[in-house]
Amino acid sequence: MKKLLTLLLAVLLAFGMVGCSGNNGGNGGEKATAFKLGGSGPLTGPAAIYGQDVYDSVKLAVEEINALDTAVKFDLNFLDDAHDPEQAISCYGSLKDWGMQVSLLCVTSKPCAAVAPLYDEDNLFAITPSGSSTTAISIDNNFYGNVFQMCFTDPNQGIASADYIADKALGTKIAVIYQDDIDYSAGIYEKFAEEAAAKNLNVVYVGSFQTGTNEFGTYLQNAQAAGADVVFLPIYYTEASMILTQADSMSYKPVFYGVDGMDGILAVEGFDTKLAEGVYLLTPFAADAEDDLTVKYVASFQKKYGRTPNQFAADAYDAVYALYQALTNAGCTPDMKGSDICDALVKQFTTMSFNGLTGSGVTWKATGEVSKSPKAVIIKDGTYVNAE
Repeated sequence: MKKLLTLLLAVLLAFGMVGCSGNNGGNGGEKATAFKLGGSGPLTGPAAIYGQDVYDSVKLAVEEINALDTAVKFDLNFLDDAHDPEQAISCYGSLKDWGMQVSLLCVTSKPCAAVAPLYDEDNLFAITPSGSSTTAISIDNNFYGNVFQMCFTDPNQGIASADYIADKALGTKIAVIYQDDIDYSAGIYEKFAEEAAAKNLNVVYVGSFQTGTNEFGTYLQNAQAAGADVVFLPIYYTEASMILTQADSMSYKPVFYGVDGMDGILAVEGFDTKLAEGVYLLTPFAADAEDDLTVKYVASFQKKYGRTPNQFAADAYDAVYALYQALTNAGCTPDMKGSDICDALVKQFTTMSFNGLTGSGVTWKATGEVSKSPKAVIIKDGTYVNAE
């Protein structure tokens, strides 16, 4: 399988079947004193809201670290994969030619799944800020061991969502609307259903849709007819904005509860953000938290980019600082080969504890899965606030 994927990459690059554009945070030249940090994400296209937040936060973290009087510095090269697996493969080839030593993998799960086997083949260390599917860190239930996640995995989001709805008694009857043709949504729903049964949640309706659906009236009517006072939406923000708009048109006002894919709904063009009032989101990060690290980060991000960072930005910031901690503790130097750096970082990530924006005492399993406590935020007055 690995040889076949490597051969496919070579063929794609040779014939120019796919392409990617770059945003080089360094000077693009040889920098013997800096680790070459690569990655890709959707800087254009419908998923660009995710990619831009990640990229901006990565730049901020790299600038801060490079200004410190420490041995570890980064030369950043972050490319646009447009949320397309083939472009992500092309970006990987470009980054490898550039001399990438350590990586942020990709922003979204499908590109992560496409390139992760190549990182495994070349023994390069990667940590994705936001690729939440288990396919980002494993294939056929076999974990790579050198590809890690900073974000919650999809199954963990499903379990944590069921627990939160039950523990906080958000409602008595639950409806679920999910997208069954993408691993992200289907994976979250599967684990949610298992945990909901264990928690004795009364799930009265489940509706599934596929890519391209933009009419959700039937789903909402069925949920309303079943008496659902909570609607769980393990989906992305575009479809969620349609559902909220159509629910309002039929005067259906349950509690809506989403996961990390809904983060970004307040920025959907043409969406009336008042309709998101009271929506819950599972998240590891709340921008209104009052701890010193969050206050400093939010202020810096707002000053530099003129907007409030979301959880994708926070996870990206933590991913860079986790790499910084691991490289420092391992005593790695920029003249080391990527494979040797990878071996050292795997040892660090599977034994160290990390304190960041998205959690204190964060650890990682040998599978690459992160362990940290989820929080919930609620949308009030057009912004995210801590639900607690």
